Amino acid sequence: MTFFNSKLLILKILLGVFVFLVISLSAYMFLRTPSNDRDWNPDQAILAEAIFNGDKVTVKNIRNNKYRTVDDFDVRYYDKTFDLNKIKKVYYVVEPFSAIAGPAHTFLTFEFEGDDYLSISIEIRKRKGEVFNELLSAINYYELMYVVADENDVVKLRSNYRHDMVFMYPMKAEIEDVRALFTNMLKRANKLAKEPEFYNLFYNTCTTNIVDHVNELRVKAPQIPYGLSIWLPAYSDTLAFNLGLIDTDLAIEHARIRYFINQRAEKYADHPNFSKLIRDTNK
Repeated sequence: MTFFNSKLLILKILLGVFVFLVISLSAYMFLRTPSNDRDWNPDQAILAEAIFNGDKVTVKNIRNNKYRTVDDFDVRYYDKTFDLNKIKKVYYVVEPFSAIAGPAHTFLTFEFEGDDYLSISIEIRKRKGEVFNELLSAINYYELMYVVADENDVVKLRSNYRHDMVFMYPMKAEIEDVRALFTNMLKRANKLAKEPEFYNLFYNTCTTNIVDHVNELRVKAPQIPYGLSIWLPAYSDTLAFNLGLIDTDLAIEHARIRYFINQRAEKYADHPNFSKLIRDTNK
């Protein structure tokens, strides 16, 4: 066998292996079905539920974990009724992951009259002992869930225990749009409880879902496109700023400084007005 024929044979073998892997992966993704019945991590075992009654919505299983460390916590939940007529504002929260530039977690938190706040964080739903893996997140491995929680849980977990940077931007939106956004996200949480879906790194993530929810409301405005700022959401605040969605007159670099909350979150960690004080940029 000549050198040329040997090289051609090796290429054919490698191509065959590649085709086999592609077919196997495609079959795995096509045949696998999402489920809500797995051995979940304790902090993600219970799904939130929203019960609508006119202008009121009762949210069941609002998470309010008490953390000692990232991995040591007491799982706690409560139910609460919100008046949709008292919703005031929505905030866009960006948590860049410290190790790598670009990847980040994003979520929304809603403010009601009376300094009342509720967060909705779209996440992978982990089984016991699992951690996030980028490759698995792209091949229909993790289920998707909407974590509905108060800020003493989802904000403090990130700023005070993970010690990731957390930016909380007030968004520019009409009250009726904020109300519709809140309602639509809770209805999707209800739907996922009955019809589970897989998280997917490219089209079903925390940020892509937020974009989809916002685009539902932008009937008369250009749709927010998917792009690098969506797939690398540490930069998504720049996209929101350029679209005029952040409620500020500051340049983006100054807005990041103003709405960086970590120092205030540490200072007021045990204060009963934690949520209000982390928003006070004069503190």
